[in-house]
Amino acid sequence: MKRGGAILPLLALAAACQQPASAETVVRAPAAALTAAEGKGIRTAIFAGGCFWGVEGVFSHVKGVTSVVSGYHGGAGKDADYASVSSGATGHAEAVRVRYDPAVVRYDELLRIFFSVAADPTTLNRQGPDIGTQYRSALVPLDAGQRQVATAYLAQLAKARLWSRPIVTRIESYRGFFPAERHHQDFMAANPRNPYILRWDQPKVAGLKALYPGYYQAAFTKG
Repeated sequence: MKRGGAILPLLALAAACQQPASAETVVRAPAAALTAAEGKGIRTAIFAGGCFWGVEGVFSHVKGVTSVVSGYHGGAGKDADYASVSSGATGHAEAVRVRYDPAVVRYDELLRIFFSVAADPTTLNRQGPDIGTQYRSALVPLDAGQRQVATAYLAQLAKARLWSRPIVTRIESYRGFFPAERHHQDFMAANPRNPYILRWDQPKVAGLKALYPGYYQAAFTKG
């Protein structure tokens, strides 16, 4: 995407994440009945749940997370950029790639946080004011273990009936992850007074702190 550098953030604000009417609520999802057995070493997980600014912001405040990168997943082609993905024609979703230490926070615990405060699992192609397949709700397991845990947790949430509507979050096979443009990375940390961040995303981080203080860290882990 070739645009003037000074204009990019303003264009992104106008088109990527629309101006909202009200903030979403948070839900205390249950702890996973099936926990992840991940061993030692840094692991990677991918989540899609609407505008990536907020999902990135939530996971960047989770203890044990070592890196969060906003990007695009699931479409055709060997590359992706904001201009093409935002058209809804490429099949990509805005997503985040999370690297984490399972000795501190496991994959199933990240799932719990995701569904509690980061995304609404009852709206398939919409999150808050953002509408389109590029804002879909999806989990992208990177190995058989993650797929098993994700599948079991979705079934557990469906039985829990915490939401008034059915859960429609899907599990997608990995089809490549493409980091988003630089001005989208660490967006909440760089733009704390942005109107979209204040209305939609700061409440998610506040929800994380209120519901799960043991997972919350004040410092923002940059990608």
